[in-house]
Amino acid sequence: QVRLMESGGGSVQAGGSLRLSCTAPVFTSNGCYVTWYRQTVAKPREWVSTISPEGSTTYSQSVEGRFTISKDKDTDTVYLQMNSLKAEDTANYFCRSDGTPRCRNLLSGQGTQVTVSS
Repeated sequence: QVRLMESGGGSVQAGGSLRLSCTAPVFTSNGCYVTWYRQTVAKPREWVSTISPEGSTTYSQSVEGRFTISKDKDTDTVYLQMNSLKAEDTANYFCRSDGTPRCRNLLSGQGTQVTVSS
């Protein structure tokens, strides 16, 4: 069974940038919607951004204008470019896939931790 894999997290100072990656070898061939979420111990899961199979993008109000979601069809990778990071962006970021049954049944990854110091 295929597992989602996230990477790219790290520790940065406020105002810095990071690029997260989410990959699974089924995104393109199965027309998956891919969504980034984030979560901390103190807060429930928060939706961050979604990209459709056609490349349409949506963002939460908290990241609009600072984060950009994109994808590389050749490598089945979805990216989340995060700029102008704030301390409140600190969280574990993880991706999920939706759409066809093959997209929905991917095993979850562990996410990638982003820590922003002010």
